[in-house]
Amino acid sequence: MKSNNADVYLFGQVLGTHSFLLRDGFLKPDEYAEIKDQYFLPGGETGTAATVLDSLGVSVRMDGTWIGTEVAPMLKAFYAGKKVDLSSLHFMEDDAGVMDYVVIAGLVRSPMGRFQTLFASGKRWWNVPKEDDIAGCKVCAIDPFFMEESLLAADLCRKHKIPYVTIDSPHDSPLHKNAAVNVVSKECTGEHYKGMSAEEIMKLMQQETDGLTIITQGGGEMLYARKGEEIHHMQPFSVQVKSTLGAGDTFKAGCVYGLLRGLSDEELVRYASACSAIAISRFPLPLNPPRLDEVLALIQGVQGSRRSGECRGQ
Repeated sequence: MKSNNADVYLFGQVLGTHSFLLRDGFLKPDEYAEIKDQYFLPGGETGTAATVLDSLGVSVRMDGTWIGTEVAPMLKAFYAGKKVDLSSLHFMEDDAGVMDYVVIAGLVRSPMGRFQTLFASGKRWWNVPKEDDIAGCKVCAIDPFFMEESLLAADLCRKHKIPYVTIDSPHDSPLHKNAAVNVVSKECTGEHYKGMSAEEIMKLMQQETDGLTIITQGGGEMLYARKGEEIHHMQPFSVQVKSTLGAGDTFKAGCVYGLLRGLSDEELVRYASACSAIAISRFPLPLNPPRLDEVLALIQGVQGSRRSGECRGQ
């Protein structure tokens, strides 16, 4: 698409993901493993969110990671005909581009890449966000990984009064303080808040923002709250897991959708959880992203079961 007025602007990681779904359990040292399915598709927190939002009927413009010669043909072909605008991305002519490699077996996955080397290089391999892109949208999502550029995107959102969703931003981060929604994963709490309970972490997060904080815990219950509120709890949807790759990115996309549509906090968390549940029930996610009708059917089906006393979870 060529319009400057996409509903959503996404800034962050866009890359090519080589994914390998194993047939008989996860890798074991010195043992052979059979690959059941493998794909090379768009990935990264922003790339995956763009795919999901398009499937939900939302127009997207994304920016972030520089796109190399090996990733570009796949990316352009994948998004051809979709409501995802790639025109703000920078396409390199002398580098293969950023890729990762993910081995998956049900609940277990192991990503591999060269991100530590890239970040340690001291070179910037991502774009500077463009003010016109942000000013022209309704909702943004900002990955926190690109340092000054991520903070600039947040500042531009504040300047133009555009609400944004971020992920894994600690309580003392400017990204958290000014976010409309911050989704904090189990990996983030384990890294920054070792030894603290989810409730203790939430109390810290609540004090530093007027936005909504959501703490996810994998298959455990989610917590969500705003400043001055009691902490709310919600169980995730129960589904048969095929692959957890992209679950958190899909949850973020669900939060963006909820913010765009003006959902209440409870509705937004439930909607994001339903998106994520559908995502983990299939592989590969980019070829089978959750659709709006599927998300609503899952929510309505579970709520109906709760009313009849047949279901435990959200």
